[in-house]
Amino acid sequence: MAANYRAVLEYDGTNYAGFQVQAELPTIQGTVEAALHKITGEAVRIAGAGRTDAGVHARGQVISFRCGWRHSAMEMQRALNALLPADIAVRELAPAADDFHARYSAIRRTYIYNIYQDTVRSPLRERYAWHIAAELDVAAMQMAATSLLGATDCAAFGQDPRGGESTMRWIYSARWQAEAHTLGFELTADAFLRGMVRRIVGNLVQVGLGQMTAVRFSEIQRLRSPAHSAPPAPARGLCLWFVQYQDDGHCAQGSSMTQGVERENVYRQSG
Repeated sequence: MAANYRAVLEYDGTNYAGFQVQAELPTIQGTVEAALHKITGEAVRIAGAGRTDAGVHARGQVISFRCGWRHSAMEMQRALNALLPADIAVRELAPAADDFHARYSAIRRTYIYNIYQDTVRSPLRERYAWHIAAELDVAAMQMAATSLLGATDCAAFGQDPRGGESTMRWIYSARWQAEAHTLGFELTADAFLRGMVRRIVGNLVQVGLGQMTAVRFSEIQRLRSPAHSAPPAPARGLCLWFVQYQDDGHCAQGSSMTQGVERENVYRQSG
């Protein structure tokens, strides 16, 4: 009998056309499902907590799937990691409750967007961050970001990935943190629109450059159309950091108290 499983993926999304499977294009979902088929002999379909776009990375992407695997979850994790390419890893894998679904059971998701500030380019860092040579006014960016908190209509920043009309999202945190030459923008919400984080960051950077005021940023929200928005930030700076579920009371990859330390470790590893 098929059992339900829950796993946490980490991946470098540079070489993929996003999470969701697409015909004739490399995707995270397609690659993981191919590996599951090889070890189980079944056509396994996985569900992801977030449908990351092309070039977007993940530290704590949660997936769920059903299969008739007869060995331990640890053996499945080991087999998957032996088959998956170097830029995708299964960090955790365990049996899940029968009604658990990676996407529909999630109550909060956190993305982190990285900006590398320096007058000189850094090829290693730029794989995972947006390089901006000019100095940004972080205080102004933070002031503008506070208007996002609470129940927010995010129509100006993206589209509903399910094709629906609802663009209301509950945003729990929107904060900038500076660490050496790196700025990290942490955005936590119950769910996200397609392209939402990158477009928000693109507008906030305009505030930081002095080309947009915090008042104008709020006006763009009220206009409810991406046509009034600044261009989205590059995909390479975005990372799905963790996902929280009601049943475990904690995030899939660390707590908010430890994420800063983990993020600094990622910065060191990337250059």
